Amino acid sequence: MIGDFKQISSICSKNRIDRIVVALDERRGSLPVDQLLLCRLSGINVDDGVTFTENLTGKLCVESLHPSSIIFSNGTTGKFYTNNFKRLLDIFAAIFGLLFFGPICTLIAIAIKLDSKGPVFYRQERVGRDGKAFRLLKFRSMVTDAEKDGPIWAVNNDDRCTRVGKIIRKLRLDEIPQLINVLKGTMSIVGPRPERPFFVKKLEQEIPFYYHRHLVKPGVTGWAQILYPYGATMDDAVEKLKYDLYYVKNISPVMDLRIISETVKIVLLGRGSR
Repeated sequence: MIGDFKQISSICSKNRIDRIVVALDERRGSLPVDQLLLCRLSGINVDDGVTFTENLTGKLCVESLHPSSIIFSNGTTGKFYTNNFKRLLDIFAAIFGLLFFGPICTLIAIAIKLDSKGPVFYRQERVGRDGKAFRLLKFRSMVTDAEKDGPIWAVNNDDRCTRVGKIIRKLRLDEIPQLINVLKGTMSIVGPRPERPFFVKKLEQEIPFYYHRHLVKPGVTGWAQILYPYGATMDDAVEKLKYDLYYVKNISPVMDLRIISETVKIVLLGRGSR
């Protein structure tokens, strides 16, 4: 032991410490405010333990999350970026993507028709911003009666996939038509992945703060998609929510550009798909 709370300032000065992380379970009456203030005024960074952990891991801990941690955040949710500039970026990116992938989409459509019976496109109800339902558009990658026994999550080497479906899912090409959803305004290029109403209802009952991921538009790609592998269990849903809430709290142009850049790398390497 190198000292107690009353010696924090002198300990930091003596040991050339440049950052203090405050991670007390109960702060009221036990926080050495005077010492921490002296440290802060002397140029030492004083970080809240929860915020420090969030920035270190890139996710929020939903098990101990307080609404205030989202309310008093530095993100730009609901401000100019999400309401204006982000929409312009979405429109530009969606038009560019549709033009760029146009020839590939034609080949995919032909391959799907030749490979199996059924439509080229697959429309499925998903939950969007503020809990509003919309129809998500994808290239069909599974047999037409894939969910005849009810909704289920996709798994590794899903035997419901067609031959062409396995390829386009591996390369994430089945998601190209979602750019039309982006143009319509029901989705964004970057945001939490939209889930089906059946699973949303179930997850909202099981996971605290799950609804808060719907504070922003769902995205074709997202923070959880680049940092957490595809999941098909309740535990996976909890972990993905931690990343989604971190994005909602810290949304910014820089963060969106980083996600898009990492997504390109993932697509080229074929990682994280099912």
